Amino acid sequence: MHDMEKIDRSILSRSTRWVIKIGTSLVTDSRVGLRKDIVESLSGQVCQLLKQGMQVVLVSSGSIGEGMRRLGWKQRPDKVHLLQAAAAIGQIGLVHSYEAAFRQRGVHSAQILLTHADLANRQRYLNARNTIRELLGLGVVPVVNENDAVVNEEILFGDNDTLAALTANLIDAECLILLTDQQGLFDLNPTQSESAQLVRYGKADDMSLLRLAGEAGESGRGGMITKVQAAQKASRSGSYTIIASGQEPDVLLRLRGGEEMGTLLSPGKERIAARKQWLAGQLRSKGKLILDNGAASVLKEAGKSLLPVGVTAVIGDFTRGEIVTCVDHGGREIARGLVNYNSDEARRIIGQPSRSIEHILGYCGESELIHRDNIAITA
Repeated sequence: MHDMEKIDRSILSRSTRWVIKIGTSLVTDSRVGLRKDIVESLSGQVCQLLKQGMQVVLVSSGSIGEGMRRLGWKQRPDKVHLLQAAAAIGQIGLVHSYEAAFRQRGVHSAQILLTHADLANRQRYLNARNTIRELLGLGVVPVVNENDAVVNEEILFGDNDTLAALTANLIDAECLILLTDQQGLFDLNPTQSESAQLVRYGKADDMSLLRLAGEAGESGRGGMITKVQAAQKASRSGSYTIIASGQEPDVLLRLRGGEEMGTLLSPGKERIAARKQWLAGQLRSKGKLILDNGAASVLKEAGKSLLPVGVTAVIGDFTRGEIVTCVDHGGREIARGLVNYNSDEARRIIGQPSRSIEHILGYCGESELIHRDNIAITA
């Protein structure tokens, strides 16, 4: 028995706001590009959910796959500018397919293109949050995708599972639905073992689930590992995550009805404040602070501020107010936060008591390197 204790699935029937992520392997086919039948089916189900008073955001992959089809490419290129070209071409077809499917049912849709930089900037984050929530209030279905045509690093290292989780944080969604071509998370690789069993329930912060996850498929960037990691991120705002097959007939309506499908991961920790959700969701930081064992323990267990005396090393260059990562001596990330001193100043005061800051720097701005209000625990 690989399942944890059974989790009440009534959250799926009671919730009113979902983020639904549609994976590349589900929505595209290497021979035909976009699978219009999948787009049509899922759009129809979303419209049924709207009639039940729900609000739904779609995070859809598929732009690169559709662009490759239109260009006649058989294999995904490894050069960034070619991927960006494919994304720019395919995005038109992707959004048009959703728009047509919703329009014929009398429902408006909207395109939202985001990069991780949009979510890293606090003002742009709040702007995106307000825009999407206004659209939801108008009964519109926002279709979100990463802005692959203009990003660079993200196109190589990003994935829409992560984007979907951050979108769930962004709008305080109660449920994150990750639709793929698999039934859910298995305890063994189902393509290699006939005894593989579906993991029906789990806690998002159960690190053992990462060991059960496999690698990404050929056409997509996100495998089961990124889905489990997405569940961890979504749980920061109290969101439940479902990993299920989008190929199942009426999958969304059956999930809404409480049917036991896929893998349900419940938020393992208490919901954290919106500002700290934003901090924890930052995928890139400007530097690292290496903590001694005492500081690492105090940060994780007591939620205290980080003082200079507990830091043993500073890595990278950053200015006051930028986001830095706090790691232990083993290199494991503990937290992220907004630093009160730039990297040069930080290097001069680490390991010293706070009362010495003024003597060392000639002034004392703050007694903490990072104030507890500006720290989000990520361990």
